[in-house]
Amino acid sequence: MSTANDPTTDTVVVGRIGRPHGVRGLVTVEVRTDDPDLRFTPGAELLTEPAARGPLTVTGRKWHSGTLLLQLAGPTGEIYGTREAADTLRNTVLLVPLESLPEIEDPDSFYDHQLVGLTVRLPDDSVVGEITAVRHEAQDLLVVRRGVGGETSAPEALIPFVSAIVPTVDVAGGFLVVDPPEGLLEL
Repeated sequence: MSTANDPTTDTVVVGRIGRPHGVRGLVTVEVRTDDPDLRFTPGAELLTEPAARGPLTVTGRKWHSGTLLLQLAGPTGEIYGTREAADTLRNTVLLVPLESLPEIEDPDSFYDHQLVGLTVRLPDDSVVGEITAVRHEAQDLLVVRRGVGGETSAPEALIPFVSAIVPTVDVAGGFLVVDPPEGLLEL
């Protein structure tokens, strides 16, 4: 991986540490990756935000009632072995370098970081705005900041990320095309 929390390394969020679980230093993790068994395997090194808390190394992992529990070691190898020690990690964001992500084989699937920053255009090439985030709720939603060049003409738009509404995604070109149903962009 990279050196301890190298600020020049592009990263992606894979989880956030929650509250401690039990008295032996386990922490709950809000998982933000599609493959937690790969990302949180014992021995995996995770970068952190804030950077001063890491990198952290996974020393143990188990699932409890659908919640991921991790045992972690700090940068010097010390294991967070008590509830109090584990609580000092609460709200730490867990990151991995972009270069460690596997290639996606499905041409219609994308990592969130590939979509954020893309220009959103209508089929007539007029610009709607820029993608600022991707929400994963009942369905994936693109969060679009309306306007051009920092000027906003309307509040943020939420656009369902489905092929019927988003027929074209050109990551290399820096844009995607939306063909919204009538009224979607007026909300």
